[in-house]
Amino acid sequence: MSIRRTVAASLFAIGLAIVPAAHAQFAGTPDPSTFRDTSMLKPPAGHKVAIIEFFDLECPACRTANPIVERAAAQYHVPLVRYDFPLQMHVWSKDAAIFARYLQDRVNPDLANKYRDDVFQQQPALNSKDDLQNFTRRWMQQHGQSMPFSMDPKFAAEVQADYNLGLKLNVTRTPTIVVATANKWQIVSGSESGSNDPNRIFAMVEGALRQTQGAPAPAKAAAHK
Repeated sequence: MSIRRTVAASLFAIGLAIVPAAHAQFAGTPDPSTFRDTSMLKPPAGHKVAIIEFFDLECPACRTANPIVERAAAQYHVPLVRYDFPLQMHVWSKDAAIFARYLQDRVNPDLANKYRDDVFQQQPALNSKDDLQNFTRRWMQQHGQSMPFSMDPKFAAEVQADYNLGLKLNVTRTPTIVVATANKWQIVSGSESGSNDPNRIFAMVEGALRQTQGAPAPAKAAAHK
């Protein structure tokens, strides 16, 4: 289950588990384990636990983590909330995020997720914006879609809004994966623990679910965006 663009309107205490994979990509020099304004991360309304991820389609570590994160969300029936965080050092990452957002908003969210999965699979062969354009054009044809002649600026703005949210949180690496609960927060840094295995997410989600057993679901809040 994948839910996009969930932003809290009020403060919630949350459980955090940062799950970095090998060869994580960095956006800058701040300590990646230092987060601020974490009140804006929470499980979606009606859920006690969620996986929240900031990712970059050109990041090799995100490619490695992608099937693991999706499997964890499906296995434990928790929502997966994803935010685009295309790093400036990557050549085609932002363009890919914009194409995915077009599919999500104008065509079908499931097809957008399929595009993201396929971009991750093809990632090693995509070395330029032209490579991405050619891949996307073929992909669109194979899935019964037409390549847009021009892209509505709103899709780039939505990707930028995700990126700005990551900056507000002080996200500095991709992938940044968060397990959110409703009663406390804890940050686990892979570099501090000596582990770079994204499979740690399974234990984190299991622990969050055990913690929330018997707890009432958060009250539904007014929809945001």
